Amino acid sequence: MSQKYRVAVVGATGAVGQEMRSILSQRGFPVSELLPLASKRSAGIELEFGDKCLECRELTEDSFEGVDIALFSAGAEISRTYAPIARDAGCVVIDNSSAWRMDPEVPLVVPEVNPGDAAGHRGLIANPNCSTIQMVVALKPLYDEARITRVVVSTYQAVSGTGSEAIGELIRQSDELLEGMAPQIQVYPYQIAFNCLPQIDDFLADGSTKEEQKMVDETKKIMGDDAIAVTATCVRVPVENGHSEAVNVEFASPLAPERARELLSAAPGIVVADDPTARLYPMPITATGTDPVYVGRIRRDPTVPHGLNLWVVADNLRKGAALNAVQIAELLVAEGLVRVP
Repeated sequence: MSQKYRVAVVGATGAVGQEMRSILSQRGFPVSELLPLASKRSAGIELEFGDKCLECRELTEDSFEGVDIALFSAGAEISRTYAPIARDAGCVVIDNSSAWRMDPEVPLVVPEVNPGDAAGHRGLIANPNCSTIQMVVALKPLYDEARITRVVVSTYQAVSGTGSEAIGELIRQSDELLEGMAPQIQVYPYQIAFNCLPQIDDFLADGSTKEEQKMVDETKKIMGDDAIAVTATCVRVPVENGHSEAVNVEFASPLAPERARELLSAAPGIVVADDPTARLYPMPITATGTDPVYVGRIRRDPTVPHGLNLWVVADNLRKGAALNAVQIAELLVAEGLVRVP
């Protein structure tokens, strides 16, 4: 990586944007200059990047001149407006929002699963939903062995997936309830402290939520198999960071739990933590701040001919968002797929 690149981070002051800056520095991405971009109200704020302190700039239509790679983490509305502008200015956009994920012209990439799809980009690559990313990383080695026919997933998603304000609300409500006060409700429709909310994003006409539909549609696109039947129930839980998922998988052919552990242990980006006798299993508190997808509770489902149950946990701000985006950028660099003006 002798060549270096001008990299912009859009939404640099948000929870995911902060992780993007941190991960770019930690992994030694070849940055010649980092441009932190955000809204007008954040312009002028000083932000850390490695041992440097950079001034945040206001995001405008002229922000991308001379930029090679732009990492977007500012939401779908911003991405729909500014991602085409950035692309047309000559840089590759890696977008973390939902704006472009299901566009047939835009690759939806998890480097451990479908790295080859990045080669077909036209200046824009989508980063999948956080809950989808960690699940497909765990599914890929099993799919390659025995082909997956059906997935039933229930998620337990941390409040950090909503952003910094949600983290603050969980902490504040917890303090208020422990002090005997009525909790203030601002971010979510109901109290999140000491509670679970079976709603993430808006409801659709069929009673599912947008988050659940994302997991269905994105899994099929990333895995390259529309025949996989996927159904999801997504739940927000009072955990600060780290998403957990109970995943039931049916296969076209037999796959023993022992063989599944072998495959998962050898797969990139996965750590198997699965020893019931030692009470060893993945948890959000141990996944937080780390990069892998953790898989445990691997066991046979006796109710179907070829079924397994898995418990999958990952840091949703890292592998579920910022890390995956940086890994896509690393893939582009390694494969010579960055369009430099």
